[in-house]
Amino acid sequence: MDMDIPIYTVDAFTDTPFSGNQAAICLVDRAIQESTMQLLAAEMNISETAYIEFNDSTTSFKDGKYFKLRWFTPTNEVPLCGHATLAAAAVLLFECGNTNEIITFSTLSGDLTITSVKDKITMDFPKNEPVEEDSSNWEPLANAVLGKYYEHLESVLLSSNAKKLILRLNDECSQSTLQSISPDFQEMLKAHDGSIVKGIIVTLKGDKGYHFYSRYFAPWNGIPEDPVTGSAHTVLGPYWCKILGQKNLCARQCSKRGGKLDVLVCDSRVYISGSAKVIVKGKVHLPC
Repeated sequence: MDMDIPIYTVDAFTDTPFSGNQAAICLVDRAIQESTMQLLAAEMNISETAYIEFNDSTTSFKDGKYFKLRWFTPTNEVPLCGHATLAAAAVLLFECGNTNEIITFSTLSGDLTITSVKDKITMDFPKNEPVEEDSSNWEPLANAVLGKYYEHLESVLLSSNAKKLILRLNDECSQSTLQSISPDFQEMLKAHDGSIVKGIIVTLKGDKGYHFYSRYFAPWNGIPEDPVTGSAHTVLGPYWCKILGQKNLCARQCSKRGGKLDVLVCDSRVYISGSAKVIVKGKVHLPC
């Protein structure tokens, strides 16, 4: 039998509508097929469509403390997504009226907890510390991303757990330099098959109240550029914490939509905080 489920679109890591990163959030109180989840994500055609599902002890979206959470890009399921976790929490808190102090999501990356103070939501994520790489091993891919700015490449680092590669630009570069980068996505796909790396982070030291800036590109996941990427900051946070000697960091992702993230780096976890705005509310009709 077919079913209708609530669906929301949420702008994450922003307090201003039509900025930050979009996610579609579906509330699922009964089983639906994984293939249907993927088809709907392709239909939505934004960076992430997430599904909040009842856990064994869950009775409602308003009262529950424990939920399952899955994230799908237009092409595949992913093990971790920060902005869609933030968006999912916003739907539970602001639309379902959930008043629990702590909400736990069971995910492919283990249990993730969220807390909220007023309109800011904090997420507890695993720490994915990167290690330095020989830049020559990644030259074709780095060239495809940076183009004429390749000469400003300072260092290359890899987080194998998160499957993310960091390209750090030297301190001669500015925010405007970062915003001027125009990757060749077809050349990126030719240079690497996605077996080791699923996303490229380009970053540089910040200014104007920000500790660091970044952009994120993931054509292997069907996302040429992701506007604001929470999972990338589980890698960036530990890196810049070590470079700057600071655990509390304020970050800006410099996509066209843009977004702000507060990052706290601890021994084995990274706490990422941000705001979110629910933009669209509706229902989607799904075949079972």
